[in-house]
Amino acid sequence: QVQLVESGGGLVQAGGSLRLSCIASGRTFSRSALGWFRQAPGKEREFVAAITWSAGRTLLAEAVKGRFTISRDNAKNTVYLEMNSLKPEDTAVYYCAARAFIVMMTSGWDWGQGTQVTVSS
Repeated sequence: QVQLVESGGGLVQAGGSLRLSCIASGRTFSRSALGWFRQAPGKEREFVAAITWSAGRTLLAEAVKGRFTISRDNAKNTVYLEMNSLKPEDTAVYYCAARAFIVMMTSGWDWGQGTQVTVSS
C-alpha cells in the first residue's frame, strides 16, 4: 500500500550522530503517521519514534528521549530521524514504518526494508 525507502545508516563511533531518512510513496494519503522501529541482533523489533503528517505530533521511546529527534518534510514526503549521542546499544536495523495512527506496537504498520546502524564502542 505504501512504499518506504530508508537511507542514512552506517558505522559511527559512540557519541556520534547519524541522520536517517525515509521517503514515502504510494498510498501515503491513507497513512497519517510515520514511525521508526529498530531491531537489534537477537532482539525483537521495538518502537523508536513516530510523527504525524499534519500537526507534527511526536512520540519517542524512553530509551532515545533527549538523544533522537523525529521530523518530517511534507513537501518531500520524507521523515527523518536525527540520532545524537549514539550508544553501542543503538546498534540495530532501523525500519521506517507507516500507519493510519500512532501506536507503539509493531503490528499494523507498513514497513520499509531497513537501514543498518552500527555504533562502535
